[in-house]
Amino acid sequence: MNKHHEPTGPADEQQITLRGPAELADALPYMMGFHPNDSIVLVAVHGNRGRFGGRLRLGIPSSPREWSPVAEQLAECLIEGSERRGSRPDGIVVFLCQDPAEGETSRRVMERLRPLAQRLRTACGTLEVPVYEALCISDGRFWSYCCPDARCCPPEGSALALPGTSVMAAAAAYAGVQVRGSLREMEGRVAPMTAPSAADQEKALDKAGAALMSRILDTEGREQVATETLSLARRLMKCIAETPRSGGWAETDVADDRLITHEEAAALILGLQDRDTRDRAAEWMEGPDAGPAQRLWRALARRCVGPYCEHAAAPLTLAGWVAWSTGDEPGARVALGRALRVDPDYVFARLLHRACNEGLDPETLRSCLRAARSSREPSDGSDGSDGTGGSDPGGRGEGPYRPRPQKVRPPRGRKGLPPAGTHPAKSASADRVRGSRRSGERGTRSGR
Repeated sequence: MNKHHEPTGPADEQQITLRGPAELADALPYMMGFHPNDSIVLVAVHGNRGRFGGRLRLGIPSSPREWSPVAEQLAECLIEGSERRGSRPDGIVVFLCQDPAEGETSRRVMERLRPLAQRLRTACGTLEVPVYEALCISDGRFWSYCCPDARCCPPEGSALALPGTSVMAAAAAYAGVQVRGSLREMEGRVAPMTAPSAADQEKALDKAGAALMSRILDTEGREQVATETLSLARRLMKCIAETPRSGGWAETDVADDRLITHEEAAALILGLQDRDTRDRAAEWMEGPDAGPAQRLWRALARRCVGPYCEHAAAPLTLAGWVAWSTGDEPGARVALGRALRVDPDYVFARLLHRACNEGLDPETLRSCLRAARSSREPSDGSDGSDGTGGSDPGGRGEGPYRPRPQKVRPPRGRKGLPPAGTHPAKSASADRVRGSRRSGERGTRSGR
């Protein structure tokens, strides 16, 4: 088993050496920032010392028929992405993480996923990059698909180290690296709320959508809606910032939900479907605005219930953008990944997800957003921080954001409810006013 070196501090100030499958399995949550349940994880390894590089995660496909094409795509994506970032990996480490289903044992999980591990090894080998190690992690135990030595990798598997007791845990704590819980828990923070509140929220969305449709059909009305949306968002961010956190993230999320009424959430969710409005909201990505903005976007994602679930793409993408902008890459990947699950064609989420996965610097986009905000600053020198954009309420000043034609089609849907909207063009530059593609869904969605 090769030794691998994992940097745990900024600028590689501190490095530790991982020896054998046990330490690799224990290191996975610290490399990812969370416990990646139900996931395929590929990690690139570089150089003679085995330095870890790019990481890639995908949910395990439920159908074995998908395993071969998925394995080929993952191997190609990781290897080509590593080459774009600087160098081709010398090897790859594979992790398969899945807990047992009801009545299933963790060893049975390992055997069931063995063909998937073999397909991943074959796909990487076809591209002339060997798999150094392939591990299955299930229900607190791990197995190696590569190591034949029963002394270190017994057939019954080996128990993972107790949380916080390993060398990797100590090094991560020293470097300030946090494990945010499981992937399931992180996704739960932005999942739609459940009954009975969901029914009330859906009614508020129906009502707000009916009132909004007549206003966005003309330019002046649409600009007024944008101004009102941003002003309401800024007011709620102020309330969130002034509310002290109590307990962990679960308690914080509950407290945030209580600050936002169903009517306020509905107005914001529908208002953020406009691309220009969403881009203006994306300017709250740093400094004292970032924390309250991210909490607000998460809360709005939880309010996208029932037939409005696809509307969550906008707040989820904003939450992912703020996370990436502030250095929380695991949180960004989770939010952006969920945005793409609810709407695979959401261009802003696709671009951010790719940029985050490729290790690009978010400063380029931050600079563009700062320039757009500066172009709207009123002549008296105020910064328009109330969200109204100063003297340019439509947000159509000079700079990166220029007037773009918008199309709105006539309403369709249930009696008395707003339309589902148009289907999007699949161009990143196209303006879209969009609702659900499924029958019976309501509301308007504008922009990508």
